[in-house]
Amino acid sequence: MTDTQTNGSKTRPVPADFADNGFFGRDVLSVKQFDRKKLDHICQVADEMRSMVERFGSADLLQGKVLANLFYEPSTRTSSSFAAAMMRLGGKVISINEVRYSSVSKGESLPDTVRTLESYADVVVLRHPEVGAAAKAAHYARKPLINAGDGVGEHPTQALLDFYTIRRELGQVDGLNVAMVGDLKYGRTVHSLTRLLLNYDTSFTFVSPDILRMPAEIIEEVKAAGHSFRETDDVHSVIGEVDVLYVTRVQKERFEDLADYEAVKGCYVITPELMQKAKQKMIIMHPLPRVGEISYAVDDDPRAAYFRQVENGMYIRMALLAAVLGKA
Repeated sequence: MTDTQTNGSKTRPVPADFADNGFFGRDVLSVKQFDRKKLDHICQVADEMRSMVERFGSADLLQGKVLANLFYEPSTRTSSSFAAAMMRLGGKVISINEVRYSSVSKGESLPDTVRTLESYADVVVLRHPEVGAAAKAAHYARKPLINAGDGVGEHPTQALLDFYTIRRELGQVDGLNVAMVGDLKYGRTVHSLTRLLLNYDTSFTFVSPDILRMPAEIIEEVKAAGHSFRETDDVHSVIGEVDVLYVTRVQKERFEDLADYEAVKGCYVITPELMQKAKQKMIIMHPLPRVGEISYAVDDDPRAAYFRQVENGMYIRMALLAAVLGKA
């Protein structure tokens, strides 16, 4: 026996005894879809995925399922971790990482490309340089679509793995002071993580040059949610107060005027000397790639969590894939 479940314009069959986990058949487009209950659920599933990988390496949970990885922008971690997540769960992957060699180079539209790939796959992961591209594609897609970054807009799966990392490393989220450092204007990772943390009792410190400040719309969301925050251009003045130091690179590819990039590209460098001023119980995070903003000498500091953060990405994406395909 089967029934149907509707996700906007999408209707798909579900088993009669299926217990909806809140994710099945749904698109993952924004962190605004997640409340504390859903965050708890996806983190618990990620913990189960971690245990499974550590014990067995892989499972057949998604055997027979296919993921289409569609990336219009360069990616190492997001693309490969989604692929690894699907393969760890027994599924297969179609990867389109060089769109200039695909039908896009012939002028094919994003909706047509997505509708073509979903004909072969059960879920589509999309990265695109335009804000709102994931929502546009999801409007036309019949299968679940996961936003892997849309320009300077959002990067919800990165925010989820960042949240999961904070929770695992520090054992709590409420009560923390989270500092975002670097490119806060164009950095979609800090946009999404800030919005996600509004579900918790966190305070924020935004550290950036004046031309790379956090966008006004996100500052207004922080104010509206009643969270305390401060803005500064001096990381040295705040390093001793923060529980999470989330560092981002200055993104050359987002600048229209390269002179502006050259003026700010090396504005912050996290060094062992700076870390001597930090709390003993705190963590340094970075979405990677880094281009000099964290010294390699910091890598041996136990507070440096960025490569543990990378690994966490696979477990979170395993959890999401299993959830949207009805297996979590």
